[in-house]
Amino acid sequence: MRHALLLSSAFGIVSATPALTADVVSPPLAPDINLGTNGNMSLPDLDVVAKRLDEARSQIEPNLGATRFDFSRQGIETTPQGDNAPLNQVLLQAPGVAQDSFGQIHVRGDHNEVQYRLDGVQLPEGLSVFGQALETRFAHSISLITGSLPAQYGFLQAGVVDITTKSGTTDPGGEISIYGGMRDLFQPSFSYGGRSGAIDYFITGDFLHTRIGIENPTSSFNAIHDLSNQYHGLLHVSGIVDPTTRISFIAGVSNDVFQIPNNPNQTPTLGLTVNGISDFNSASLTEHQREITDFGILSLQKHIDTVDIQISAFSRYTSLYFTPDPLGDLLYNGISQTAARSVWSTGAQTDASWRVNDSHTVRAGFQGSGERTVAATESQVLLTDDSGAPVSDVPSTVYGSLGKTGGLYGVYVQDEWRVLPRVTLNYGARFDGVDEFTQENQISPRINVVWKATDTTTAHAGYSRYFTPPPFELVSGSTLSLFNNTTAAPATNQNTTVKAERDHYFDAGVTQILLPGLTAGVDAYYKQAKNLIDEGQFGAPIIETAFNYAKGQVWGVEGTTSYDRGPWSLYGNVAFSRAIGRDITSSQFNFTADDLAYISHHYIYLDHDQRWTGSVGAAYTLFKETRSPARLSADLLVGSGLRASTPTVPNGRELPSYYTINLSAVQTLNVGYLHGTQLRLDVINLLDQKYEIRDGTGVGVGAPQFGLRRAILGGIAQRF
Repeated sequence: MRHALLLSSAFGIVSATPALTADVVSPPLAPDINLGTNGNMSLPDLDVVAKRLDEARSQIEPNLGATRFDFSRQGIETTPQGDNAPLNQVLLQAPGVAQDSFGQIHVRGDHNEVQYRLDGVQLPEGLSVFGQALETRFAHSISLITGSLPAQYGFLQAGVVDITTKSGTTDPGGEISIYGGMRDLFQPSFSYGGRSGAIDYFITGDFLHTRIGIENPTSSFNAIHDLSNQYHGLLHVSGIVDPTTRISFIAGVSNDVFQIPNNPNQTPTLGLTVNGISDFNSASLTEHQREITDFGILSLQKHIDTVDIQISAFSRYTSLYFTPDPLGDLLYNGISQTAARSVWSTGAQTDASWRVNDSHTVRAGFQGSGERTVAATESQVLLTDDSGAPVSDVPSTVYGSLGKTGGLYGVYVQDEWRVLPRVTLNYGARFDGVDEFTQENQISPRINVVWKATDTTTAHAGYSRYFTPPPFELVSGSTLSLFNNTTAAPATNQNTTVKAERDHYFDAGVTQILLPGLTAGVDAYYKQAKNLIDEGQFGAPIIETAFNYAKGQVWGVEGTTSYDRGPWSLYGNVAFSRAIGRDITSSQFNFTADDLAYISHHYIYLDHDQRWTGSVGAAYTLFKETRSPARLSADLLVGSGLRASTPTVPNGRELPSYYTINLSAVQTLNVGYLHGTQLRLDVINLLDQKYEIRDGTGVGVGAPQFGLRRAILGGIAQRF
């Protein structure tokens, strides 16, 4: 029996739940499997083995003492847009997740330190800015893990998005769907999964055409120049070698092209003249960005008596290509830059668990990867004299290039100790290192305790030391010097290398079952950071650049509740957070001298700090006991607003608070010729709220962005 309060609602939202797994026994994979006269397993037995191996894999990397929020398959289908919803929109339903522009999310006050795992294997970071290489439709279920993380989680630790991919066992059969609606949104998709002997397979893909590729820089109903075409696909194949051995392969592709939306009625302010032209209509800018991601994971899973192990090799390639408006960018920004960047990461990950006895389970593993980043730019600028005045209106070309090879590595060991029947202690340590633009390492102790005080009350507390390497896409000082005496010259050439972030992280909370089906929880956290990593978008191209604050602090409290009984499913989350930093110590060329001087002596709120975040949802199932149920759902997302700057204080004010209401209705039909047919209607931002995510000011904020106005979308899916 597993002592963990994991109650899934129709939304798939689980209250803040400390996992306690001290008495989990590794599943007996080999017994009870019937072999035919030729030594082959029957199909029912293969399904049993596959599910037992899935359970064994989950025990290799349990979430001991951390807080986990689950999104079940039914919950994903119930949310507005279902499988068509961007992954970040699904995650916004969890507490402590704040919305930002470019599809970004911030978990517990961190900028972007979220790791993504597929079937337990961590994917390396990529370069995607607007696009999302991982889609909701890839997932059979999704978990967001936060808090004081056990030792198996390294490198990115604000949160762990753990995706269990669909397979032929969990999601058999095929489906063809068409989804679309306002703003020319058109999204056909397909999926098919099944089993052929010992081989399990699943494949899915979709095409997305939309005129809401990126957030609108104005509050208008439709953006100018915001078309996007996107292709995504996933293949998952696994084979059972014997009752205790499985080999699996996952491959994914994403190819996204975006128009950069325009902010009309702007005029150039730099006073430049290019080939006799000094004015340009900002509504006519033609900037584009293409983002490509390819990844693959090959895994071997083995169960031997009381030992479970998974060995994986992974590779991920991402590239980004930005094309500017040749004239407009130069007049508005002083530079028109074509930029190409790519990162290729290849490595291996091994995780193992050994159930020593009833009181101790030891886990250990390692992860290492080699990475190669390449950047090339072609920039049109105007030459200037020493005073900064242009000496000609004829553009000159500056070429830049950068290539760097590096790597990350980490090892860990931990012991899950059942101290008392209701008390579990999980303690261990990691050793991590980075050898890229910076060369650093750290030993990071971790400890969590979970106390199941009663059958309905569970408390947890933990401490984790974190080591977070910076993203492997930076600008070198030699590149900056190429722009001296041009209209793109930075205020300073100072470009100290971005360092790894080092944190002390504390977390504690309690979960209570109040009534059958009703669960509530509260969790508090505090992070003290050295070399806190933040990222910003500084001009064009639209590429995030990392930088450090010498010191940082993040703290907050989260409250959760969920109810699941009969046809009703309800959830509610609220979170308070504060995130501050002081003294920018790297990538200084991106900032004004005034901002650098102020921040060097004052703590400021981080640009992604949002004081209050909330989410509420309700779902009701009609005709639940029939073959044609209907699901009605609604959710409410609330934010108090991200930060913006005042004339004297960087990030010195909050943007206005906002809320959005989304509705969904899903009807399944299994009557007559309509067998396996599903109809969907979604209304996003029901009240057509105009809300500003960014206003174009703030540290590392490049442009204004507004949330999506009302959208009415619908679709039909046919299973076979």
